[in-house]
Amino acid sequence: MSAQVFDVDPWMITTSTLPQSDARFVESITSTGNGHMGMRGNFEEGFSGTTHQGTYLAGVWFPDKTRVGWWKNGYPQYFGKVINATNIIAIGVEANGETLDLATSNISDFHLGLDMHNALLSRSFTWALADGSARLRIRFERFLSVVTAELLFQRVAVTSLTGRADVILTPGLDGDVHNADANYGEQFWTELSRGAGDISHLTTETIENPFGTPRFTVTCAFTTEAQGLSLHSSVDEPLHVGARFIGTVSSGDSVTLEKTTAVVTSRDVPESEQLAHASSLLSKASDTGFDTHLAAQTAAWKTRWDRADIEILGDDATQQGVRFNLFQLFSTYYGEDTRLNIGPKGFTGEKYGGATYWDTEAYLVPFYLALAKPEVARALLQYRFDQLDGAKHNARQQGLAGALYPMVTFTGVECHNEWEITFEEIHRNGAIAWAIYYYTLYTGDRSYLEGDGLEVLVEISRFWADRVHFSQRRGQYMIHGVTGPNEYENNVNNNWYTNYLASWVLRYTAQTLDEVSAERRARAAVPEAEAAHWRDISSNMYLPHDDVLDIAVQHDTFLDKDLTPVAQLDPSIRPLNQHWSWDRILRSPYIKQADVLQGMYFFEDDFSVDEIARNFAFYEPLTVHESSLSASIHAVLAARIGDRDKAVSFSTHTARLDLDNYNNDTEDGLHITSMSGGWLAIVQGFAGMRVFGGTLTFRPFCPPQWQQYSFTANYRGAVLKVSVTSTEARFLLVEGPAITATVNGVEYELGGETVVPLS
Repeated sequence: MSAQVFDVDPWMITTSTLPQSDARFVESITSTGNGHMGMRGNFEEGFSGTTHQGTYLAGVWFPDKTRVGWWKNGYPQYFGKVINATNIIAIGVEANGETLDLATSNISDFHLGLDMHNALLSRSFTWALADGSARLRIRFERFLSVVTAELLFQRVAVTSLTGRADVILTPGLDGDVHNADANYGEQFWTELSRGAGDISHLTTETIENPFGTPRFTVTCAFTTEAQGLSLHSSVDEPLHVGARFIGTVSSGDSVTLEKTTAVVTSRDVPESEQLAHASSLLSKASDTGFDTHLAAQTAAWKTRWDRADIEILGDDATQQGVRFNLFQLFSTYYGEDTRLNIGPKGFTGEKYGGATYWDTEAYLVPFYLALAKPEVARALLQYRFDQLDGAKHNARQQGLAGALYPMVTFTGVECHNEWEITFEEIHRNGAIAWAIYYYTLYTGDRSYLEGDGLEVLVEISRFWADRVHFSQRRGQYMIHGVTGPNEYENNVNNNWYTNYLASWVLRYTAQTLDEVSAERRARAAVPEAEAAHWRDISSNMYLPHDDVLDIAVQHDTFLDKDLTPVAQLDPSIRPLNQHWSWDRILRSPYIKQADVLQGMYFFEDDFSVDEIARNFAFYEPLTVHESSLSASIHAVLAARIGDRDKAVSFSTHTARLDLDNYNNDTEDGLHITSMSGGWLAIVQGFAGMRVFGGTLTFRPFCPPQWQQYSFTANYRGAVLKVSVTSTEARFLLVEGPAITATVNGVEYELGGETVVPLS
């Protein structure tokens, strides 16, 4: 874990330390987005130190050829990846012939701040020119609009503190960009057109690919407003357009430049119409200045915060972490575009290809159900139905029936090239089905389940029925050759979590077929013999269990390992994946993330508290939590079994995973899809807000370190605000119908305000 770089503040991400060795970490933390596009917290003027320049556009990707020398049947043809797009923030700064570069310039009084109220990223510092002629105060501000998602607003001000300086500001668009993860440094863009003038623009297109996937065209265009500066000349070079503004500042004088940029992609507008569309957006935006647009931005974010904020009294560090996670999730996805999903890095980096993972269904569907309109979570489910044909293709590639949802995708077709993931981490199929179940349970709305969702369940069930085999020796069904959620073990037999999920999916699908109308069942085209076979598999699935320990066994040979607990490891070798060979990791007993416990989290009402406690006590000491997805599950289960100290510890871990760089990998980008973890730990863990058998349930407690916490959640058409102290839980119905819920086992009608004493 890195030393703390950012100050602790409930609403701000700030530092007064000029980043040098930590520059990429700082860039990740100060990433911003608006659902349509996003970028790392790069410096507008450029930076010659270690940096990862990154701008990413939602839904824009490239099928990069998989480069492996050991191709096998069934491998994906390409590795799908988000690609770095035109650098739209560029504003070069010169003064008295010296170029500003925070890696080399003489800088003092540095301040960097990201305001989570409104997503304003600001940076200021004093620049002492090398020739001693002047000291200048520089201030940059920018935000990506959530009011008009195609727009970026920027402002830079240069003030002379002492001396006189001739200043040159060069706003521009730089299309000569590369991915940090590119094979051999390929360039993924080619220029179609450019122009410099009142509206400067650059139109680029992704290079040709041999896989038949669509190419994307993108037009970026910008306008400027200057005070104290005059236009000197244009910049018009291949993949680069801009303008040079000049001005002079003496002591106390300032010059200011505002830059407004529009970004339009072929996902929304044909290439032939993009420049006109961008110009129209810029023309409308020019009616008002930066401050007016910022006020509208602040109001729009306030609406989001009013609906979703968690307030914590007594723990500013966790408060900051939870808000940071909410902020980054809503900056990545807010449901406006139903064609999109949520990549593990969002708009903050390129690792994992930037594509859709099973994380969405397992960790984000519950989050968005509670904090956004139901249509948002419904859109995430619909995304998978719309890609059902791709999932069928994936199953056929493996010689299997039904649908295998991809580990990594942009289109539904698998585009991940690691065999132990692509072929073996098939538990992801179960998470897709679980999300349908949870959505139906939480909302009470069966329309998706009985409509498109049933087709998804049927095809997933057909996959499982073909993937299992029957063991004559045991007289049970088994699943061999898999990787469970614990990716520190590959190619294991009878992973408990995978087997349990497969069994549950088959049972749930058969049950749903029994419940729908005869007409709907006929359209599903599942013969009774097939459904009966699914029920037989479900009833006779082998689930590894140890009678002595009375626990579920992670897989057939797990207990034969050297079960040395994590506490006995030298802390200097953590994270293991940055110190040990993969061979050593695979032979070790160490668990990357919740595996058996993941299943017990999904299906908590299938297990007694004692069962969960026994399994938690066995597996948690062996878990290194080197997946960002792990801590939140442990927090919820620790709360369930009454281990409140561990629940609080895991809650802090998941809330501040990136801010404190727990796994020493935040420089590659934020862990966006695990950022629901802080919310899950508090809402499902501390407040115990779960749904069992169609009944909303609370088991609230307040950590002793806190004075109070409160949150707002949607549930079946109602909006409920919950506040918890050490002595009481207070439920306020903000809008909608009254809710029947149990609190610590007692049933209440939650209408108006209800106060429940806590012993």
